[in-house]
Amino acid sequence: MSLRRASALSVPVLAMVLALAGNAPAQAQLLGPAQRVLPNVPLPSTPLPATVPGANLQGVDHLLRRPLALGLKVQVDRLLRREPRRVTVDPKGAPVLRGEFLAMGLSDAQRDAVQVQGFTVDRANSADATLGLDLAVLHDTRGRGTRQAMRDLQHAAPDAAFTYQHLYLPAGDAGTASVADSPAAVPGRSVGMVDGGVDPADPALAQARLETHGCGRTTASRHGTAVAARLVAGDADTLYAADLWCGDEVGGATSGLVDALAWMDREHVAVINISLVGPDNPVLAHAVQAMIARGHVLVGAAGNDGPAAPPLFPAAYPGVIGVGAVDARGRVLPESAAGRQVAFCALGVVGSGRDMLRGTSFAAPIVARRAAQVVDVPQPGAAAQALQRLIGEARTLDAQGRDPRCGHGLLSP
Repeated sequence: MSLRRASALSVPVLAMVLALAGNAPAQAQLLGPAQRVLPNVPLPSTPLPATVPGANLQGVDHLLRRPLALGLKVQVDRLLRREPRRVTVDPKGAPVLRGEFLAMGLSDAQRDAVQVQGFTVDRANSADATLGLDLAVLHDTRGRGTRQAMRDLQHAAPDAAFTYQHLYLPAGDAGTASVADSPAAVPGRSVGMVDGGVDPADPALAQARLETHGCGRTTASRHGTAVAARLVAGDADTLYAADLWCGDEVGGATSGLVDALAWMDREHVAVINISLVGPDNPVLAHAVQAMIARGHVLVGAAGNDGPAAPPLFPAAYPGVIGVGAVDARGRVLPESAAGRQVAFCALGVVGSGRDMLRGTSFAAPIVARRAAQVVDVPQPGAAAQALQRLIGEARTLDAQGRDPRCGHGLLSP
């Protein structure tokens, strides 16, 4: 999307623009993972520089003329306009499926209590046995507002842990571009991704073996295909691709994301790329930590809401390798997230003009691919091992060895 007026910017990106103009210091509010209940626990804020290192911007007007990847708020507003009957927001403004809630460890007595209040309980989730979640999906049969429904759940079972069925959205614009043919294939490895559907006919995937999960039929999305192309890069890899949309406008639900991670665990996929962003969620936090403990490496796009925005998840969970984005000249994209959750930056732009792919979505698979060259099977300590190896391979962007926008530095494809 080409943003030419300040009115077209999301709130976090506008705050970033003002910071770049010297009108306010850019701040990154770091929110820790939720524990048992929904509210987040804030951590101390981390100051960021008033200028973007290496960006070489000539004032705000230059920034506003640049096409920025869609931030989360812009995507949420668009989804609310298109699907108001199915999508709403929680009290913090994060997108959720209307009338759906999640519970972990719901006892029989608690299940009976919420059913009396008009909720159906679906315990069928493969993540239960794999990740130890004991997850239940609750459906409101009375059409209540989201806040009222949550209050009724908490009143019916005050000792239970409820949260929202949050939605996780792409961290980049796929546009209409296709990824150019890659060099001759080399012997492959296994790597995973949780995203939209993948088009197996894409030239960059011609040598790959595709294993899919989540849909009864094959569907393809621009975003998922573009991420897959960068993740495989023309090699004869086995790509485990979980589709959270299945061709539907509304997708990316928490329970689907958790189910996809459980599938990756059963298939022994060591490195998993997640180019999706959304809010902190206790169910997802539990699943992520279970995956890391079981020896998987998770790589997440940090998001495109600018350096002043709060961190997005799952990239901001401890142990996940969060990735920011730079352009072809190594300049940090103005919309790329910043903060302690960003471990590295990588190239987040492909092509130019209308065919441009842009955003942290397309930087993350570069880092995931590098991690897959380090860890080929899940094993204890794999995430820390991959991180230390990549730190040694990264090109630092400041004298202290850690760049305020790119963590440990820049990783090339």
